Amino acid sequence: MRRALAVAVMALVAIACQPTAQRLDPVVVRVVALPPINPLDPLFEDIEKRTFDFFWETTEATTGLAVDRWPKPPFASIAAIGFALNAYAIGAERGYVTRDAARARVLTTLQFLHDAPQGPDPAENAGYQGFFYHFLNFTTGKRYGNSELSTADTALLIAGVLFVAGYFDHDDPDEARIRKLADELYGRVNWPWFIEHVPDIRMGWSPERQFHTHDWRGYNEGMIIYVLALGSPTHPAAAGTWDSFTSNYYRHWGTLEGQTHLTFGPMFGHQYSAVWIDLRGIKDDFIFAQGIDYFENSRRAVLAQRAYAIRNPLDWRGYGPNIWGLTASDGPGDFKLSYLGEMRQFHSYAARGVGRVETLDDGTIAPTAAIASLPFAPEIVVPAAHAMHARYGAHIYDRYGFIDAFNPSFNYKVPLNRGRRVRGVGWVDSDYLGIDQGPIIAMIENYRSELIWRVMKRSPHVRRGLERAGFAGGWLDTP
Repeated sequence: MRRALAVAVMALVAIACQPTAQRLDPVVVRVVALPPINPLDPLFEDIEKRTFDFFWETTEATTGLAVDRWPKPPFASIAAIGFALNAYAIGAERGYVTRDAARARVLTTLQFLHDAPQGPDPAENAGYQGFFYHFLNFTTGKRYGNSELSTADTALLIAGVLFVAGYFDHDDPDEARIRKLADELYGRVNWPWFIEHVPDIRMGWSPERQFHTHDWRGYNEGMIIYVLALGSPTHPAAAGTWDSFTSNYYRHWGTLEGQTHLTFGPMFGHQYSAVWIDLRGIKDDFIFAQGIDYFENSRRAVLAQRAYAIRNPLDWRGYGPNIWGLTASDGPGDFKLSYLGEMRQFHSYAARGVGRVETLDDGTIAPTAAIASLPFAPEIVVPAAHAMHARYGAHIYDRYGFIDAFNPSFNYKVPLNRGRRVRGVGWVDSDYLGIDQGPIIAMIENYRSELIWRVMKRSPHVRRGLERAGFAGGWLDTP
C-alpha cells in the first residue's frame, strides 16, 4: 500500500509540475482503492475468511466472550477475545461483515469486560487489579475453575483492545465509546502489582497459590507483555524490567538447523508479539548487536523448523519440505508406545517445538505454526499450506479452515480423549483453538495489507513501551 501510495503521489506531483500550457484544466483526481501490499494466494483467501467465521460465529454475541476451543467450548478464553477483536476489524476491512456490525460486536465485548466485576474474591469476579483470569465462565463471565490471573493472556487481550481502539477512529459516538472503554481497560491494569521480584513480571497469580513461582524472562511470547507494561500511562513497569527480561538471551542465541538466531522452540513464541508489533527495522540493544532485527530472527526460526522437518531425526511419518510446523497444540494423548522399535512418548496438549535449549516433538503437526508465519517466509509457507491441504485436506480442512493439529505417525488403537484415527492419515484433531486460529487470520492480513501493524504504529502506548525498552530505528524514527 505504501509503495502504491508513493507512486500515486509522484504522479500527482508530475501533473502539478507540468508547464501551465500543458496542464489539464481542471485537474480531476479520482480516488481509487489501492492494491494490497502483497497479492494473496486463493487458498489463503479461503483460510482467512473461514478463520474469521470461526470468531464471528462461535463467540457469544451478547457478551463477546470468545471460546477457548470449538465445537465443545468448555469456557471462554481471555486471550482468544484479544484475537477475536482483531478478527472483527479485519472482517470489516475485508467486507465479510459491515463496519457497523463489527463495531457493535466490539462495543459489546469491551463493555462486558469493562463491567465485569474485579476484586479479590475469586468466586465472584472476572479479574483483579485490572488483570483477567485465564478462563471465564460462559454463563456468568466470572472465573472458571481454578484458572489463574494471567499476565500473558491479559496482555493478548489488551493488545487486541488497543488495536480496535485505533481501528475504530471515526467521529461516531459508538466508536468514541470504544476508544474510551479501551483506555479504561488498559489504564486499570496494575502492572507493578505483578512484579513481586523486581524487576521481573510474574506469569500468574491465584487466590490459592498467590504469585506463581515463574517469572517472564528470556526470549518468548513475553515481549508483548513487557511492551504493554512499559507503555502503560497509569501503572507502568519500571524501565529496568526489559533489561532483566533480556538478561539471559545469550542462552538462546546460537545456530540451530543452519540458522543463527535467538531460539524459542514453539512457533507461537515468535508469532504472538509480531501479530501486533511490526518488528521490521526496530532494534533493542541485544538484537542490534547481532546485526539483525526480531523480524529477521523469526524468519530464521521458520527456516530452522522446516530444515528440522526435512532432516527428520526421529523418522516421523509425513515430515518433509512442505509438511512441517511445531507449536503449542493439541495432540493424540499422553501415551508411551513403541514406534519403529523404540518407545516414544506422545502428548495431549503440549508446547511442541525445536530449540537449542529443548526440543519436544512427537510427530504432531499444527498448521498454525506454518500458516501464521506467512509474513516471515511466504516462499515456504505458501507451499506448506498447499501441501497440507492437498494431502490431508479431506480430513483436516473444514468449516473454519485447518483443524488444530494432526499426527500422521499415530495409528495406535488406544482410547482417545480427543480427535480420531483416520486410516492412511493417522490421528486427526476434532477441535479448533482460539489462540491458534487468532494468529492465522492476523498474520495473513498483516502480510496482505499490514493492517494491524499500521494501526498499532499509531498507538502512543505501544511506541512508549518500545522506546522505554530501548527500541529505536525503523518506523520508530518517524513521528
